[in-house]
Amino acid sequence: MLSKTRSTPVDSPAPGVIPDSITSPVSNGTPVAREPDITTTQPTQSAAGGETRVGRFRRKAHRTRLHSYAIVAVALVAFLIALAASNTAHVKVNWVFGSSHVSLVWLVLFAAILGWLLGLATSATFHWRTRAPRRRGGGTS
Repeated sequence: MLSKTRSTPVDSPAPGVIPDSITSPVSNGTPVAREPDITTTQPTQSAAGGETRVGRFRRKAHRTRLHSYAIVAVALVAFLIALAASNTAHVKVNWVFGSSHVSLVWLVLFAAILGWLLGLATSATFHWRTRAPRRRGGGTS
């Protein structure tokens, strides 16, 4: 006796419960089990790729931004290498109590790092002094 069996498993309505397998013969083309209606729970998707038009646009826009950041980063590194290669001459630096000869690259690099650290310190100080007042008592009301 030939029987038609369902080749795909039936989704269980409760998590962790394994549904009974369906092996009974099917007569006159009636369905063995009904599929739950999943069209109301899933967002509308394009028929070709399973991705919405908005989702595809967001993904491609994000990829374009990442490529832009990579190109800018490579250009910045190339610029820094060219700057360092062209400024290898030694220069005389006059201090308050003396002078010294330093490579121009190290002087520019030192000044840039010092300015960056001073900017961070200034920003942290302004943030600390202009923060919102804290509540006293620690209550949630």
